[in-house]
Amino acid sequence: MGGLAVTAKYVIEAEFEIDGVVEKPDVIGAIFGQTEGLLGNGFNLRELQRLGRLGRIEVSLETVDGKTRGKITIPSNLDRVETAIIAAMIESVDKIGPYNARIKLSRIVDLREEKRKKIIERAIEILRKWEESIPESREIAEEVIKAVRSSEVIKYGPENLPAGPDVDKSDTIIVVEGRADVVNLVRHGYRNVIALEGATIPKTIVDLSKKKTVIAFVDGDRGGDLILKALLSQVDVDYIARAPPGKEVEELTAKEIAKCLKNKMTVEEYMETIEKTRRSKEGKGPERIVKEAPPSPRPEVVIPDKVKSLVEELLGTLEGILFDKNWQEIQRVAVRDLVTTLQSVDNVYAVVFDGIVTQRVVDIAQEKGIKIIIGARVGNVVRKPVDLVISTFSELGEKV
Repeated sequence: MGGLAVTAKYVIEAEFEIDGVVEKPDVIGAIFGQTEGLLGNGFNLRELQRLGRLGRIEVSLETVDGKTRGKITIPSNLDRVETAIIAAMIESVDKIGPYNARIKLSRIVDLREEKRKKIIERAIEILRKWEESIPESREIAEEVIKAVRSSEVIKYGPENLPAGPDVDKSDTIIVVEGRADVVNLVRHGYRNVIALEGATIPKTIVDLSKKKTVIAFVDGDRGGDLILKALLSQVDVDYIARAPPGKEVEELTAKEIAKCLKNKMTVEEYMETIEKTRRSKEGKGPERIVKEAPPSPRPEVVIPDKVKSLVEELLGTLEGILFDKNWQEIQRVAVRDLVTTLQSVDNVYAVVFDGIVTQRVVDIAQEKGIKIIIGARVGNVVRKPVDLVISTFSELGEKV
């Protein structure tokens, strides 16, 4: 229908149900026909559309079991009172075609609300930029905040390790070398940090690594290498972050700390990086490594064909199967419950599951005397018992 373009302030949304099968033109025609002259010329829908006060009436509908249901949408540039009157007038339509009909207002959307949100967001952005330009008084305040944060360093565990106040609360901890490192990180807002405070690995750190994600954050020098080596031998480390070469964690700026933590690597990625560096220095290093890799060869294990066929069945299910040494099925378990189940079930010989083989799964398998683990893929596993066979679905498929 011709008329001026409408810059709507509101949108009327209504739902309808008709006791018969009709088409869109029937619905629109009934709305125009039954409301015309109802409240005088001031609320004539066609006239309001011509003047650009109302937009095009949009109808969507579907027919189910001989009844027609759908939605009516009408943009409005009227004020709130007039828009409410139009909505009530639309609800008064009770017959469409030869059938009884019921129209019910769903809501009236205030399109200006979106504009208000954008204005508020922009105002916040302007204020932030404005505050950034405020000179030394802000910097002084930040120094005071940093000093307060530094005083938040606590003593944690029986070893009285220097730590931030959120070590217990956080799911992730950052392990550093000494107190000065903790002070620097806490000063810059990292409250989930804890220090080794010595060459030996405290039992507190080992215990924390069993239930939290661990980021080892070490200096970018030879000392950092040694600390990292000790950590990896005893602690379940998930990620490694390093200070820039020649720098110590205690002297890093906020920007440098954030960058180091952002660029953290998994232990597996870090080991690959070290290996590549070693190869580039040793020339024929790869062959030597390949020869040295299996000092204690894995025992030859025959996987029954029925187990191989189960791999395809398990893919995508996030489930696992526990077997005894005769390859008889003991139990099926959801992958999320695998660790708990392994701790409580005895006489498990092999585990086949649609998940990632982690260090935690490997450690429990060693404790329980499990001999074979087959997963969808192998994750960050640093400590591998020589008498435990670890394989993947793809490796198993190659042997079929």
